[in-house]
This record gives sequence, structure tokens and C-alpha cells, in this order.
Amino acid sequence: MLLHAIDHSYLASPSDDGHPPRILLLYGSLRKRSFSRLVAYEAARLLTALGAECRLFDPAGLPLPDDADASHPKVQELRDLSSWAEGMVWVSPERHGAMTGIMKAQIDWIPLSLGAVRPTQGKTLALMQVEGGSQSFNAVNQMRILGRWMRMITIPNQSSIAKAFTEFGEDDRIKPSPYYNRIIDVCEELMKFTWMTRSRSDYLVDRYSERVETGQQLIDRVNMKKI
Repeated sequence: MLLHAIDHSYLASPSDDGHPPRILLLYGSLRKRSFSRLVAYEAARLLTALGAECRLFDPAGLPLPDDADASHPKVQELRDLSSWAEGMVWVSPERHGAMTGIMKAQIDWIPLSLGAVRPTQGKTLALMQVEGGSQSFNAVNQMRILGRWMRMITIPNQSSIAKAFTEFGEDDRIKPSPYYNRIIDVCEELMKFTWMTRSRSDYLVDRYSERVETGQQLIDRVNMKKI
């Protein structure tokens, strides 16, 4: 078996306590047989085999942004998982040349800040997409922009699975293929980046402009104008 455990001795900081990396997986479809969900399940299996603790968020029942307040149970569940996670995987179908509204709604419900805390800043992110037709990278490119906007460490590797309906068997498991190999590549790279950065992220994202702004000043500025 060529799937090797991640040797975090090469990657983790001396202060890392060695607990399994915590990875949250989001997918962008509510279909009964959702290929983005199946890819998320495959990624979770791989990440678990590589030593991660994984949780998946089911977007069913999540309200549209601004159609409910943050006390909604599904919003609270998503935000709690986002705070818990040290890294994320986003998997979206491509629809009309873009990520789905379901995917975007989940991202929109994850705030840039909760008080003076930025819940996504410095966390790792891996991106994947599925298509019904020929291969495209529109969804992953859009999500990469969003990951940067959320101040996440978005890994270089990514996955795009063309004609996804041909890549899964009746057991809903992905067939051996170069597409599957790329999913493994993405999972391995996400684990390596997470081990390497999670105990160093506070220092990596430390910025002068924020050192001169107190937590209360940040809250006041963010809340100054609500759109």
C-alpha cells in the first residue's frame, strides 16, 4: 500500500501537542446522490487513514444568509464546527460555470470575525469540485479567492473530477483512476500543511496593522456599518 502515514516529526512545531489534525469537510449539493458529498466522504476516509479527526457538515436545513439570524441551530452547528476545525475541505459541483449557491451559503455563514476572533484565519483549506461534463476549474478558482478572503492557508493542490457520474460505482465509492489519485494527493498535502502551520498560525498571520488595533476597536470598526 503506497498510502503512507504522515510523518509529522518533519513538520510539527516543537510546541505541537500531537493531537490528530481536526478537519471539517463541506459539500455543495443536496441531491439524494450527491457526487460532491461522495467526494467529501472519500476525502474523509483518506484523511482519517492519514491520522486526521474529520467531521462533515450536512447543509440540509441551513437557511439562506440574512434569511435567519445566527441563533439558527444549523448556523450555530456550522460556526461551532468552523471554530473546532484546524483545516477544511470544500467540495462543490460546478453549476452554470460557478460553485453552487449551497456551497456559497455555507461559506457566507462563516463569519470573518466573531468579536475580536477571526475563526478561519490561519487555518488550512483544500479545494475540490465535480462536474457533469468536461473538466473545468471555475468552482475551485472561485473558492480559492474566497479562501484567501477568509484569510485561510489554501494549499496549492486541488481536484476537479469531470463526468463524476462515471467515476463512482453502485456502492457509491470512487473507482481507481487518476482522479482518485489526485484526491489522495490533495488529502496528503492538506495534512502536511496542517501539521506544519497549526501551531505556528498565530505567528504566521500576525500583522502590524492589527497589532496597533485593539480588540474593541476591531469590533467597533466591523460593526460600524452593516450592509
